[in-house]
Amino acid sequence: MRCPIETQESAELLLAYCARRLDLETMAVLDRHMASCPACQEFQKGQQAVWQALDAWETMPVSADFDRHLYQRIDAESNSSWWSRFTRPLGPMFAGGLLSRGVPVAAAACLLVIAGVILERPNHVVVPDSSDARVEAIQADQVERALDDLDLLRQFKLVGSTDGGNRKSM
Repeated sequence: MRCPIETQESAELLLAYCARRLDLETMAVLDRHMASCPACQEFQKGQQAVWQALDAWETMPVSADFDRHLYQRIDAESNSSWWSRFTRPLGPMFAGGLLSRGVPVAAAACLLVIAGVILERPNHVVVPDSSDARVEAIQADQVERALDDLDLLRQFKLVGSTDGGNRKSM
């Protein structure tokens, strides 16, 4: 038999053996294994110690008005404001005062990061549609024609300056 401690699936088998909840055949197989396995014997001794401690434990008596106090506390907590119910899980963090000084600093840092992201990000992104592309093409053609006209005028100016004023006399 393979040792039940070595396999995770057999851990419940050992617990059932210690609690004496197994059938007679399985108990006999485990009895033989327990006689030869020191690890399983140690586990059995530990479980017996736990069971003996639980058997020896005596509970404290409950007071006569326990139920009344319990229901009063439940009513008080259910009638509290939404804010107190929301912040109740955060109470232990602030109880020691350790985070009470760090929270404002962390909040200010978060606000600065958010402000930086908002200011650096463009507010409006223009996505050109097909009509804008046509307008840009027309404007590009107009600019090209204007540049050609300027070149033509520059050539006339150069020709006029090389004539030396002969045109005026004609």
